[in-house]
Amino acid sequence: MTRYDAPDEDHQPLMWLRGHAIYAAYFIVLVYVASMLVTSVLLFANSAHLLTWAQFSSVEVLKGQIWRIFSYGFVNPPSLWFAVDMFMIAWFGRELEKIFGRQRFLRLFAGLYLLPPLLFTLIGLWRPMQFSGELGAFALFIAFATLYPNVVMFFSVPAKWIAAILVSINTLMALSNHDWVALISLWATTGFAYAFVSFEQGRFTLPSINFWQRKPKLRLLPDLKPTKTVSISVAKEDSMAEMDSLLDKIARSGMSSLTTKERAQLAKARESMMQKKGERS
Repeated sequence: MTRYDAPDEDHQPLMWLRGHAIYAAYFIVLVYVASMLVTSVLLFANSAHLLTWAQFSSVEVLKGQIWRIFSYGFVNPPSLWFAVDMFMIAWFGRELEKIFGRQRFLRLFAGLYLLPPLLFTLIGLWRPMQFSGELGAFALFIAFATLYPNVVMFFSVPAKWIAAILVSINTLMALSNHDWVALISLWATTGFAYAFVSFEQGRFTLPSINFWQRKPKLRLLPDLKPTKTVSISVAKEDSMAEMDSLLDKIARSGMSSLTTKERAQLAKARESMMQKKGERS
């Protein structure tokens, strides 16, 4: 089982209770179950109007009721599908937490929780959107199937095929019912889960864009003439090298060993040296 880069304690359970490991995914389930109980009590007491303050509504969010982006998931009437979702969070969330570590798992869950209301708030600029209830449990299964695509599950079918079948069925159900909230949230959360796991596996990297640091542009001042300066320095170095070679030859073989051309070069170098001395004096 591959373990991703994270401190060892980040892969460990939050606590142990009578020998049983308790993971962060279990606390998420506990919070959802508590919200289901509160929702059930309010419905029983004919106080369902209180739940409207927690439901997501793009119209109200755009008016400034920002808390609806965070509170929509706590309106959960009791149902069989709610129980299935809690099983998915507990089971697949626990496995993802073991592999990615607690911090990465919580980032994944936070992304799945906040993506739908943020997306529907943007869509709400053109068309009002409203929904409530937990949405990201199925996406955790998609994340697990992305991580372990060939794990055999129900009826000896690999996880990747079960994921493909369930996504297809849910898509067809949403299209047939014209349920655009279910369709958009399905593809948004499952796509985010797939991208998150693929990124953690190194299948792709995000582009790094640095808007703040700019390379300095080199600029030549108008009064500087680098070409002439370089040529003059190179000419001086060549003349000194020729002078040194002529002096070495005179020291070894005498003045008579110089050719006519070398004598002319020596005389020219001597004249230039005398001119420099005259200018200094």
